[in-house]
Amino acid sequence: MKKQLVSFVIPCYRSAQTIGGVTAEIAEAMKGQEAYEYEIILVNDCSPDDTFGEIDRLCRQDSRIVGIDLARNFGQHAALMAGFHQAKGDILVCLDDDGQTPASEAGKLLQALEDGADVVYARYEHKHHNAFRNFGSRINDRMLCFMLQKPRELYISSYFAARRFVLEEMLRYENAFPYVIGLVLRTTRNIVNVTVEHRDRKAGVSGYTFTKLLSLWFNGFTAFSEKPLRIATLTGIGCAGLGFLYGVYTVIKKLVVPDVPIGFSALMSAIMFIGGMLMLMLGLIGEYIGRMYICMNHAPQFVVRQIIGGVKKEGATEETDERDGG
Repeated sequence: MKKQLVSFVIPCYRSAQTIGGVTAEIAEAMKGQEAYEYEIILVNDCSPDDTFGEIDRLCRQDSRIVGIDLARNFGQHAALMAGFHQAKGDILVCLDDDGQTPASEAGKLLQALEDGADVVYARYEHKHHNAFRNFGSRINDRMLCFMLQKPRELYISSYFAARRFVLEEMLRYENAFPYVIGLVLRTTRNIVNVTVEHRDRKAGVSGYTFTKLLSLWFNGFTAFSEKPLRIATLTGIGCAGLGFLYGVYTVIKKLVVPDVPIGFSALMSAIMFIGGMLMLMLGLIGEYIGRMYICMNHAPQFVVRQIIGGVKKEGATEETDERDGG
């Protein structure tokens, strides 16, 4: 029986001290999975430390490891997409580069796929992220439920496995603002959770800042949902209704008590409120139009500086330069 190929895709940023341990753990875990072969795709998202140097060392030691070096920092989801374009496996597994997601428990995700699921997300009983990261995860979960109709009971994490047809569908997305979770949710609803442990970070700190989390949320709801525009429309209708009612109240008040002044402060409050809502709605519409403009100009999801390692085809060179994604 032919073994299935599992492609492990790992976006790397400031992980020179940890990525070697992650790849070693994958190799150890896959020894017990006789029905599978594997490859590891490490994507350096223009890390400022020696992450790509460590990736180069790992590629020279193991032909099953492929290293991708991006020309600049594109973000985690763009780095994942860069890895997806190189993945040859029947099954895709994504995990973090810091050792917090246990590669030793990849067998649980593979078993869930064998049991019939299309996508499997790891669920953590006790998360070891900091308070800010946990807060961001909760906000992201609420956004997914509201904007993308994610089932409330489904837990989304960075550690997941998917069948090949899901990967192929994600590769069809060529716009400049990828959001992997949205791509998965629009492909299939046959998604399950398996429980794994979550470890303390072995070195360094999370690369997610408030700005990066905000950008990720914008990617999610502007690329895969029109609900923000509908909310803006309903808010505009609500503000117009409040303005009309306030106008009626003002007229009645003037007729009943002619000597009472209308009030400059009330007028300014109404103007500021309505003006602020208009600016908010215009900004939201501008965000959509701006992203459409960028996509129409074929801005790449990622730009690959070079690809190293892996099993070479006959006549292929060791490095490939200036490959664009998207």
